[in-house]
Amino acid sequence: MNQNMANMFGKFSELQEKVEEAKQELSKLEVEAEAGGGMVKVKANGKRQILSIKLDKDVIDPDDAEMMEDLVVAGVNKALDKAEEAAQERMQETYKDLMPGGGIPGMDLSKLGL
Repeated sequence: MNQNMANMFGKFSELQEKVEEAKQELSKLEVEAEAGGGMVKVKANGKRQILSIKLDKDVIDPDDAEMMEDLVVAGVNKALDKAEEAAQERMQETYKDLMPGGGIPGMDLSKLGL
């Protein structure tokens, strides 16, 4: 194996390690989103897992469960969108630190299971 191949495999191994570290950190990254003017608050982590849902007492109306359901869905979707965005930013930082030119242009990290 020539020196260039060895260097390439070394960089690939380093990249894999850094990506795994960043993926582990995503479970610690938290985002919060609101719906209904703050009546529903949803927290999610960078792995797109819902951590908590807080409902304002005014949104809990037994005669209008549909409104509460809609607000919960909206809040969850916003939180998951924020989690996705935060995860993408974190992974791009990882690639930027490891690769000259600031990452991989046009790469959709979601295809990598991140």
